[in-house]
Amino acid sequence: MENEKEKLPKRYTLFLEKYPEIAKRYSDLGDAVHQWGPLDERTRALVKLAISGSTKQKSAFKSHIRKAMTFGVVREEMEHVALLTMPTLGFPSAMLLLSVIDEEYEKE
Repeated sequence: MENEKEKLPKRYTLFLEKYPEIAKRYSDLGDAVHQWGPLDERTRALVKLAISGSTKQKSAFKSHIRKAMTFGVVREEMEHVALLTMPTLGFPSAMLLLSVIDEEYEKE
């Protein structure tokens, strides 16, 4: 657990420490929506990549890249998600997402 906490963004760690009750409820909400529907973990990981990437939430996108890896999502699939944003968000946005994917894989 400590190793996981080290990877959390500082702002999120501060949120957890300062507002534990709200953090717990936020976590419970996330658990509830993940468990509610028919999508499997791997598919949900791809969806979360698309959502965080399309909103250009860089920190969240990085987090979802790492989570997706744990569910067997491979780099090429993540790159495909990034490229799928191009027609809607534009070339610069897709390039940003591809760069973030590169950064996360360079850490390995």
